[in-house]
Amino acid sequence: MTALLTEATPVVDTAVRLDHVTKSFGRNAAAHVVLDDISLNVAPGEFVCLLGASGCGKSTLLNLVAGLDQPTAGSIDVPGGRAALMFQEHALFPWLTAGQNIELALRLRGVPRGERRAEAQRLLELVRLGGAHGKRVHELSGGMRQRVAMARALAQDAKVLLMDEPFAALDAITRDVLHEELIQIWEETNLSVLFVTHNVREAVRLAQRVVLLSSRPGRIAQEWAIDLPQPRRIESAGVADLAVEITDKLRGEIRRHVQH
Repeated sequence: MTALLTEATPVVDTAVRLDHVTKSFGRNAAAHVVLDDISLNVAPGEFVCLLGASGCGKSTLLNLVAGLDQPTAGSIDVPGGRAALMFQEHALFPWLTAGQNIELALRLRGVPRGERRAEAQRLLELVRLGGAHGKRVHELSGGMRQRVAMARALAQDAKVLLMDEPFAALDAITRDVLHEELIQIWEETNLSVLFVTHNVREAVRLAQRVVLLSSRPGRIAQEWAIDLPQPRRIESAGVADLAVEITDKLRGEIRRHVQH
């Protein structure tokens, strides 16, 4: 069912490469180390979940990979070009329709004006929102807004999709549906996905590999390769059993942090 990874898995080709990355904020004695000596490879087409307690540096790591910030030490390489980033909040422009939000991303990418509407419609259909092109943001449910945000991220035509707890604010049923749809989109597009969550079952349901970060500073504490077949159910025995194992390790990391 799973394979515990105790050493770095050799990767011939990579979509994302972090080499001894450290990130701190502040200077000298006031410096606060958030991430410490992170080395991680994400293979082309791989789905990796970053898991850890709040404040362990998961979002900081995504921001570094996205190029929104720079590491204090170490290097980050995204060989296919800039990655697309999807946030917990949809961050859609409310004065634009769903389709126009996507077309704006296409415009910034340099897609000719005459091709944008058709491409936006294609992306909306990919996220199961084919009839939503003309709808305003306030007309969309929370789940629909996140689908539009996903389509807008896909509009960037990046080979790497970074997702920062994108379903955390949704109800359990909507989140369950979007899990299924995300896996379908991932399989159809062959994207590399780096997905941040603090929800252990979500990580096990989605990922091919789960990477657990320790608490403050964030270091790679342990990795698990997940070979449960997709589609998975969040309530299935295999997902539940592995979630218990990872949760026990996560609790140990939290206790260790508190004791120090």
